[in-house]
This record gives sequence, C-alpha cells and structure tokens, in this order.
Amino acid sequence: MERIRMIGLGKSFGVRQVFSNVSFELKEGDRLALVGPNGAGKSTLLKCILGYEELDEGNVVKSPVASIGYLQQDVNLGDDSLATEIEKAWADVHALEKQLKELTSRLESEEASESDLQRLDYLQNRLEWLGGYDYEQKTKRIVYGLGFTDDDLDKPANAFSGGQKTRINLAKALVRSPDFLFLDEPTNHLDMDMLEWLEGYLSAYQGGIFIVSHDRYFLDRIVTGVVELDNHKATTYRGNYSRYIQQRDERLKADMVAYEKQQEYIKKTEAYIDKYRAGIKSKMARGRQSQLNRLERLEAPVTSHHLQFSFPPAAMSADKVLVLDRLSVGYGESRIINDISLVVRRGESVALIGPNGAGKSTLVKTIVGELFPENGHVDIGNRVQVGYFSQEHEELHDSWQVVEEIMNHFNYSEDKARNVLGSFLFKGDDVFKLVGELSGGERARLALLKLFLQGDNFLILDEPTNHLDIPTREIVERALQQFEGTCFIISHDRYFLDQVSTKTVILDEGKITEYLGNYSYYKEKLKEQEDLLALANEKNFESSKSDSKATPTNESMLSASETIEENQKKPNAYMVEKQLAEVEAEIARLEATMKMYEVQLANPVVQQDLDEMSKISIQIEETQTELDSLYEKWERLCE
Repeated sequence: MERIRMIGLGKSFGVRQVFSNVSFELKEGDRLALVGPNGAGKSTLLKCILGYEELDEGNVVKSPVASIGYLQQDVNLGDDSLATEIEKAWADVHALEKQLKELTSRLESEEASESDLQRLDYLQNRLEWLGGYDYEQKTKRIVYGLGFTDDDLDKPANAFSGGQKTRINLAKALVRSPDFLFLDEPTNHLDMDMLEWLEGYLSAYQGGIFIVSHDRYFLDRIVTGVVELDNHKATTYRGNYSRYIQQRDERLKADMVAYEKQQEYIKKTEAYIDKYRAGIKSKMARGRQSQLNRLERLEAPVTSHHLQFSFPPAAMSADKVLVLDRLSVGYGESRIINDISLVVRRGESVALIGPNGAGKSTLVKTIVGELFPENGHVDIGNRVQVGYFSQEHEELHDSWQVVEEIMNHFNYSEDKARNVLGSFLFKGDDVFKLVGELSGGERARLALLKLFLQGDNFLILDEPTNHLDIPTREIVERALQQFEGTCFIISHDRYFLDQVSTKTVILDEGKITEYLGNYSYYKEKLKEQEDLLALANEKNFESSKSDSKATPTNESMLSASETIEENQKKPNAYMVEKQLAEVEAEIARLEATMKMYEVQLANPVVQQDLDEMSKISIQIEETQTELDSLYEKWERLCE
C-alpha cells in the first residue's frame, strides 16, 4: 500500500513561524482535509509536502514511484486550447515519445548496438507503464466526464469561466489517475450540480486524497479524517467534518479543565511557598519551589472560534418585505429571468440557489435597483431598510485604515471601533492596515461588519462567505441566526445555508421553484420525489408483465397509485401550485439529463465502447420512463 509520511515538518518566513513539528500520514484510500483559519499556512504546508517550497525542518517520506496529481488554487491559464492545456499533464509521456521517435529514426539508418536495444526496450516499457499508448482516449473520457464537449477542445483555455477553469485544472490532476490527489480549494467557482458530481467522483476514488477547503458540507460528505492547522501546530482527528467539530470542542473543554486545574495548583503552591519560605517549613517550601520549576506549564486553549457578534435591534417592517410581480429581466434581446413572482415576508431567511449563469446576481441587482426590469415590478415594503452586500465591496475606502473605516462611518471612538472589529477577528495592529492592502477575506469581513452595524432590517447578501475562512463563517452564521430582520441570500455554501435559511428558492432556466425549508430540506424533497417515481416505475413494470386476466390487480394498483396521489394533495390552491412547480422543475432537470445522454451517445469515443453505449441506452430508457410518469402527474395537477 502506497503512503506518504509527514515527520516533524517546520517552516518559517524570516522570524515568523508558519508551522512546526507537523506529523501525520496519508495512505491509499484515505481522504484527509486540511483545515484552519486564513493565514495558518495550509497552502504553504501543501506546497512543502509536494516539494514546491523548501522545508526548514522535518522530512516527507514517500515511495519514489508514487504518482501525485495537484490542483492549485486560481492557476492562470494561457492562450493554448483546452486540448493542449490538458495535454500538458502528459509532458513526461510526450518527452518519452520524442526520445523513442529519435531513437527509432536513428536506428533506421544505423546498426543498433546492445545499449541502443536496451534503451529502446526501456523506452517502450516505460511508455506503456505510463499509459502513453492510450492517453488520448483516457484524456477525452475525463474531459467529457467534467462536462466539456468536442467543440470546447479547440477553445482557448483562458476564455472559459472561473468554474470551467477550475474543472480544467481538475482534469489535469485526474487524467493520470495518480496514487494521491492534492486539492487546494477544489470547490471554488463550482455550482451545486458540479459540486455533487465532484463529491461522487472523489468518494469512489481509490487513491489517497488531501484536500484544503472551506466548504464544510463538501468535507462532511467526502473526508475520513481532518488535520487542523492552527497556532503553528497540527492536530489530527478521525471522521468527517462534523465529527471533527465534536472532537475539537471536547478536546478544548478537556484542555481548559486541565489548564484551570494546573493554574489552581500553581496558585496554591505559590501561596504555600510564600507562607513558609522563612519558617520551620522552609525546606518543604524549597522542595515545592523545585517541583514548580520543573512543572511543564500548559498553555491556555485558544478559543477564537467562539467569538460573538450581536446585531443592533432591527426596526419593525411591513409583513411583505419584498414582492416580485411577474418580473422579467434581461440584457438586450436575451431574457435571463422570465415572468417570476415571489413574496418574501418579515422574519424569513430566503436562500436563492441555482446553476452558474442562471441569473441569481442579475435578480439581486434588479431588486436593489442597479438594473431595470423589462416587465413586471419589484416592490419593497413599508418601513423596510435595505442593506446590500455585493462581492465587489465598492463601499470600502482603500486609503483609510481599517479602524478609520468604522470610526468615520459610524462616528465611533477608537476604542469602540476596535472592540467591534475584534468580534470579526481584526486583532492588534490589523486594525491599522490600509483597506486597500487587505486580502479578499479581510475585505469581505470588513464589508460584512459594516453592513451588520448599520441596523438595516432587510439584508441582501450576494455570496457573503466567499473568501471567508471557517471561523469567520461560524461568526457570520451565529450573527444571522439571532438577526431579527429579514434576509435574502445568494450562496453556494450549502452548510452555511443549512444554518441560516428558512426557505429555499431555486432559479433555473428563467423560472423559480420554492421550498419551505433549508437546503437539506430541499434535497430531502427531491429524494422523496425520486423515490416516488421509482415506486411508480416499479409498479408500472409489474403491471406491464401481467396479462389481461390480471385486470383486478391492475385496478388495485391503480387504486393504490390514486391513493398515494390523493394523499399528496394539499388542502389549498397555493400548495397545489407549489407542488406543480416542483414537478415542472423535476421535468426540466430530467429533460436536461436526456440531452446530456444524447450528447454522450454522439461522442465518437463513447461509440467505440460498447459497454458504455449499452449503459447510456439503459439510462436513457429509465429517464424516459420517469419523464412519462411526471408528465402524467403534471396533467393531473393541472386539472
């Protein structure tokens, strides 16, 4: 079994220590997460393990034949085509091909020596070992699996979107099927459908995986262990992210108890020494002093993730905070949002989700007045004060210090400004940094803090957790959970949405579908629909096998089916309309799935694989059966 062992790793930049004495092991089949606050050194540790940066101390022990795939964060792609960019992953194979071609060309005109024949044999075997004779087909399978088409292969890599570039870099890491995958923020820029695809792929991956990510939902579903890097030290936990949180909190409590007991012991011992230092018990006092000098002092546990922030009281607003009435929005002749209606009521926390390019940010910009609708209306309720968090943070002043940003905007004293900044992890001299010199995460924290301090009763948040580390996300979550106003949130952070949302709105293909619950509730409802369809399909299959004599059975099955359908009916028209929208959304999803299968069948690579062709044909048949059942249900709901 292949493994990588990290033994006593240490790294410093000048006098600043990044990490020290880091030791853990990554085995084949392990899926480890590396977590910690921004600036803890996660990416640096990753690069040190891979050899891209030098270690100051310690060793990385791995097999010389073990292969590693590496997904870097935000790698700039050049003008080369997608096909050429992916081919760069096969650079060693191409080098061997070139050497083999030069050798065979020379041997066509020269007599081969013994060393030439040995060299020829080595090159041929090495090329075969590295998959050099079928790499083109393998590359195409990965590229197609990640959602790219034949037409995409000739496009310049830098012309793709942020999410597509992440997938390109991921493809470069995967095509070699390495023994180990090192992934630095693999979920950046991915929509939820692609996130779920990646979760499924990595869950089935046979090699070892080491992941740096702030996506807690993703980590919960993928990892088998967590390495926490904080305060220059690494601590290893077994289990997924939720299990890590539980173990971490238990360890912190235990460490705090041990620290407090030791402090109590030290205090009592020092009191005894002071009391008997010059008396008859001076010898015993000196002995206790000696014991105290040899005592290994425990450090107080760091509990920065328990920092709290409280909103100022939110003013009471009208019941209907936001009303979208038959709203249509577009750019020029292209209509992105088409005839949607939505009511957001006081106290609700609405999550807006959907695939990349569906128009979520466009909708938000229309709500706040940055864009004008083509048709319909946007109505903001009475006494509603809107606070808007955009991803660009235009409201910040680059020439001001962080503390001045708060003092000048809210007329705070320096002490009061520093106090609230501390609640959002701006500590010590951090408050004197120029705003223009802040990192993306620091700018997001400052913009969120300003928004939260304004006292608005309707918060519109466009990807509020982007660039934030996990401790800051936890602070934002706790703040929003106790917020008395109304929220409208765009986010790909599923864990965050589970914590703060009470209603989920899906925007896809210009239409919206509402679910009265958080993200997990929405996924449960989708699963229930899939299970119902599977049950209906099973009964239809059994019914088709029976002959005309089985009419009573068929009637019984129909009666049962009607009973199920009757039980699903809601007592009011609103719920019927809601159920109808959910069915329409599922129909749209399955129709898109059918189109994907049709594209795959037209692929020349797939056409050469009879097993794959057969599998896709079966999937098409099953999907069509589900669609037929949904069409029937849609017709019944429309009656």
